Amino acid sequence: MDTGKPERPGLRERKKQETRAALSWAAIRLVVERGLDAVRVEDIAAEVGVSPRTFNNYFSSKGEAIAARHLDRARRIAEELRARPESEPLWEAILNAVQTQFSPADMPADMSGGAAGGTRVDASGDMSGGAGDEVTGGRRAPDRRWIAGVQLMISEPSLQGEMFKANAAAEAELAAAIAERTGTDAVRDLYPRLVSGAVGAAVGLVMERWLRADPPVPFGPILRDALGQLAAGLPVPGRGETAGPRA
Repeated sequence: MDTGKPERPGLRERKKQETRAALSWAAIRLVVERGLDAVRVEDIAAEVGVSPRTFNNYFSSKGEAIAARHLDRARRIAEELRARPESEPLWEAILNAVQTQFSPADMPADMSGGAAGGTRVDASGDMSGGAGDEVTGGRRAPDRRWIAGVQLMISEPSLQGEMFKANAAAEAELAAAIAERTGTDAVRDLYPRLVSGAVGAAVGLVMERWLRADPPVPFGPILRDALGQLAAGLPVPGRGETAGPRA
């Protein structure tokens, strides 16, 4: 009987997904800690306990391995959006779907520490959380060393090319889920691609603001504010007001 829910992958497929995710995590962590040029494919493979040949079965380069987190997160957001109740308004469903993939609760136990002072990436791949985070006002602010490493990593031209490709694929994944939910066509209709592009742009802007914030601020509140403004139709701020936290 068709329940309308995606089938759970088999054990073999789950193992492959876990290996892919572990390699991507290792690539991100090592590159943030050491720099892109100082990390070899062999280092990433050794971190996960597999051979370089196994790495090459999943990724063609270090940049592709790093960008894979962004694409995988987009796929999970699309899956979560499809699983949201049909009675839930679209923008509310999108907000909830996106937030589930940036939740600190999604942190895998084996990623809770690292060589660079125990910093870490959150399980959505947004690199916004760390075991060495500072606690400010009851909320965690990211470790400055981790932020500096992320800034250096994403400035690499070779990685930017991979992220551009991942962004395009990510928008297509989300647009397909939006089209299904709204009864539109992701190819012929503007609406699903407009919404998907707006959400992708918002998440990218939030990441940029988070990286530049001084002093460091938690990622979650900025994300919720940005998506909330989109859901409200981007109302024009009144004079003297700010549209969300400033970097």
